[in-house]
Amino acid sequence: MNPKLLQLTQGARYDLSCACGPAEVARRRVDDRWIYPAVLPDGKRIPLLKILYTNNCQNDCLYCENRRSNRELARFTFTPEELVATFMALKNQGRVAGLFLSSGIVGSHIMDKMLQTVEALRYKHRFGGYIHLKVLPGSPLNLLEKAVQLANRVSINLEGPNSECLEKICPEKDFASDLLSPIAQLRGIMQKYAKKCDQTTQFVVGLGGEQDREIIGRTGELYRDLNLSRVYFSSFQPPQGKLWKDLRPVSPWREIRLYQADFLLRKYGFTDSELCFSAAGNFPLKLDPKTFWALNHPENFPVELNRADYAQLLRVPGLGPTLAKRLVEIRKEFRLTEPAQLEKLGVNLKNTLPYILLNGRQPQTAKQLNLFGESLTEAA
Repeated sequence: MNPKLLQLTQGARYDLSCACGPAEVARRRVDDRWIYPAVLPDGKRIPLLKILYTNNCQNDCLYCENRRSNRELARFTFTPEELVATFMALKNQGRVAGLFLSSGIVGSHIMDKMLQTVEALRYKHRFGGYIHLKVLPGSPLNLLEKAVQLANRVSINLEGPNSECLEKICPEKDFASDLLSPIAQLRGIMQKYAKKCDQTTQFVVGLGGEQDREIIGRTGELYRDLNLSRVYFSSFQPPQGKLWKDLRPVSPWREIRLYQADFLLRKYGFTDSELCFSAAGNFPLKLDPKTFWALNHPENFPVELNRADYAQLLRVPGLGPTLAKRLVEIRKEFRLTEPAQLEKLGVNLKNTLPYILLNGRQPQTAKQLNLFGESLTEAA
């Protein structure tokens, strides 16, 4: 097995902003461990080569396996020609259909080398498929423009929601000038050229002392002001090695709750300012964010399913966009009177019944559940 290929694909596995599944759902053949089932913006899935140009890095980010101070790591670097040949060989064998290209940072020339790679794929080899290109902090405007013109998706990882958190985990990076400003510049370039290219980012969760409230506040701002397509969250899991022996992993439930809150922002009509948090500024791990919001807003419930509009239905725990649309359509045919009708539609009765009325009545089983009697302090 090519050690360079193995090391530089393993080094890219922590970046989730390509919409890949987790490593354990990647292809399990030993020689295909670097190929991931990526979900594209249109919902289609393709096998994606996820790789670093180099795992050398001048920065010493606390969470990163490729950090400068990791003396245990073997370091490798591709040339544009090597990386192009590697990708085209895999593509011609039918093993990959797209590319996610990131890199460690070693001076300003690495971004240019990455762009040379993508240019060769686009123009020399006529590859018209999906390419996600990481934009390295500090890249000049002309390289940002070229990245937007060549890639289907670009991304710069914020890592933390503000400068205070970022300083704890990535002390060499400046939050405003290195990260937030280029994200805004990329958005401006897309508008200037009317380019069908989208943009994502990622937060490392649980290492910088950040609150969920801060992460979600920044997420809402990115969607609202900069029109990002997706925000990804990665709960910190210490890599192997002496540098991380004193750092504890973050519960994956915190990551799950952030993703659920993200869906509320993107799909359910919630704003970041109306979501509810515990006294510590975080989502409770035992309850999903929509249920926690509902428990904190009993004045909005119960909701009569036969009269509530689509937006009101989306606020009911257990109901998502598909079920809410289906309920609106079904009401044109008959009234909803029994929980069994909802169960046939796929509604999770335990989650939903405490918050609804059916034909003016609260289902008897909902009274037994009595979720509104739960202590919000205990839930947090």
